[in-house]
Amino acid sequence: MSPYDPSAFLPFAVTVDLVVLTVRGQALCTLAVRRGEPPFQGRWALPGGFVRGDEDLAEAAARELAEETGLCARAAAPPAPAGAAHLEQLATYGAPGRDPRMRVVSVAHLALAPDLPAPRAGGDAHSARWAPVEDLLGGDGAFAREGERPAPLAFDHARILADGVERARSKIEYSSLATAFCPPEFTVGELRRVYEAVWGVVLDPRNFHRKVTGTPGFLVPSGGTTTRQGGRPAQLFRAGGATVLNPPMLRPEI
Repeated sequence: MSPYDPSAFLPFAVTVDLVVLTVRGQALCTLAVRRGEPPFQGRWALPGGFVRGDEDLAEAAARELAEETGLCARAAAPPAPAGAAHLEQLATYGAPGRDPRMRVVSVAHLALAPDLPAPRAGGDAHSARWAPVEDLLGGDGAFAREGERPAPLAFDHARILADGVERARSKIEYSSLATAFCPPEFTVGELRRVYEAVWGVVLDPRNFHRKVTGTPGFLVPSGGTTTRQGGRPAQLFRAGGATVLNPPMLRPEI
């Protein structure tokens, strides 16, 4: 058997990119950073960075998430500990030329969390903001209202973002992952608005209430009520122990 020769293979780097999704102002938003350094200086991109030599992929993704949002990560099923975000591996992207600096393979991760505060820029990012997903994938919402039409996302981040959004849209059909967008205690109306923001649809309140409260293990009454939405007091719930919804919450056809 011939000896292994590392010099026979091209060197390459590994990065992690993050699709961080939250619901703000009843819109599905993602964390976007404006690059402060080449390549794509001045362009918007997803947060992320190179994997360090002493960490695995999950550790690198959790570190980047903490640096960009201040959130700790969890990989377990809902409910989440207070202040934690759901984090899961999304997909791997390794097309030659996706990064003009060198051959770079990115292992993207999807992070979901409740309404988050204004982000802070870190690493080689010049600034950071929450942007409606529809703006970055071809819409003309908040960016246009603020006088800015963004250029396409840097690298292949538009594809990564689209894949992350579709993962979230499909998973809330058959899992309790939608509760990752909610605070520890929430109303059925607040949960419905999560589904509406992620799916981009309007749902019938009565049918939705019947489905989610009738699915075993999905929601558990917390014993409290709230008037934060105005009107009559609404019952508060927390995420139950179910990780798979049966029957599923099927996405309406548009």
